[in-house]
Amino acid sequence: MKLVCGPVTTDFPQVPGDTIRVILYGQPGADAHASAGEAASEEIRRAKLDVAPRAWDLLSLALSVVTADLAALRDHSPDGWTREIELEIAVADPEFWNSQRTAIENALSFLTTDLWRVRFRGGGWLPAQPREVVRPAEDCVALLSGGLDSFVGAVDLAAAGRKPLAVSQVVRGDASKQSTFASSIARGLRHLQLNHNASPPGEEESSQRARSLIFLAFGTLAATTLSRYQVGETVPVFVCENGFIAINPPLTGGRLGSLSTRTAHPEFLARFQDLLRAAGLRVRVENPYRLVTKGEMLRGCADQALLRTYAATTTSCGRYQRFNYKHCGRCVPCQVRRAAFLAWGVTDTTEYIYELLGTDDSEHASFDDVRAVAMAIAAVESDGIDAWVAPALNHPRVGDAAHLKSLVLRGLAELAALHRSYSVK
Repeated sequence: MKLVCGPVTTDFPQVPGDTIRVILYGQPGADAHASAGEAASEEIRRAKLDVAPRAWDLLSLALSVVTADLAALRDHSPDGWTREIELEIAVADPEFWNSQRTAIENALSFLTTDLWRVRFRGGGWLPAQPREVVRPAEDCVALLSGGLDSFVGAVDLAAAGRKPLAVSQVVRGDASKQSTFASSIARGLRHLQLNHNASPPGEEESSQRARSLIFLAFGTLAATTLSRYQVGETVPVFVCENGFIAINPPLTGGRLGSLSTRTAHPEFLARFQDLLRAAGLRVRVENPYRLVTKGEMLRGCADQALLRTYAATTTSCGRYQRFNYKHCGRCVPCQVRRAAFLAWGVTDTTEYIYELLGTDDSEHASFDDVRAVAMAIAAVESDGIDAWVAPALNHPRVGDAAHLKSLVLRGLAELAALHRSYSVK
């Protein structure tokens, strides 16, 4: 699949009939066109923020990728998963971005397990500086998704004396939660909620493996607007996710590509940081919980009272929208969440569609994720950690393997305790 992406004013050559035209920062204008980014650009304009030019280009890249990720159906690929996606993207500085094509393509392939070809041309979106610029005084950016980990991260940052600007990617079912969480921390955090509004024509792909890129692009863009960035300082963007889910080791051999996301995988974050460095963007991406399990995050949270108030209202489920904005209780993120509450020692009052994980009947026999977790626990107990975790750690910039193995073992121990509590066989 090929997509050409840029503002409505971009003068693309004649687009073949099988190519999707993506209008960035505007309306599609035709049923056959896609669009993305108009709501985000309007929100940034209303906030009177002054964004670094290459941060706008990065956002154009991310919007194009997330639109392609939605438009290209995996069922139509030869193996039912791996897609071939070609992008032509209008940016303000095509010479620089074309110099990074190989690095970008490799990073995207790692993130989504697809084959990407990307090239850049001029004519990209670069709005004029606002007449009255607002330069926020916050000292960092915290990505606030509505999930449990990002909530703990923002709480801990504020407790440590940091002043984070909370940045959210708006998702249906989570927008009001994000606002509530931001207002509850440190007497209220400045909060920037942005929506990519990517809308391809026709049916949408549900796997959404590229969603972390748009979140990181929003965080980077926001970081360049802070007064500290404007005077030459480097601004940290905190991606707060427990290390077990960040590594997300494939639970079985069949889950290498299709069922193991790489949203905050240290290899991808390192590749993204390389791109920021090459672009001269003084933004540093950090995950302070890269060696911490979800249960350890809950036990170590700096404001236990606040956490107890809001923990059960956060969102973790990978199928949250599919189950009418309720947690399914059985996907891997739900199991990790439930195991973390158990390790925390606090009663989990979250409503789960499937509460009883160990029930032996025809309906519960279809719990593939529960079986996969049980198989992983059994494999490590039988054969040790090394062979099982090797595929997830076999990357050049993943970090200290010994510490990561210890992390994974502790994460599996939390899951094993959950399975024992429900007599999962």
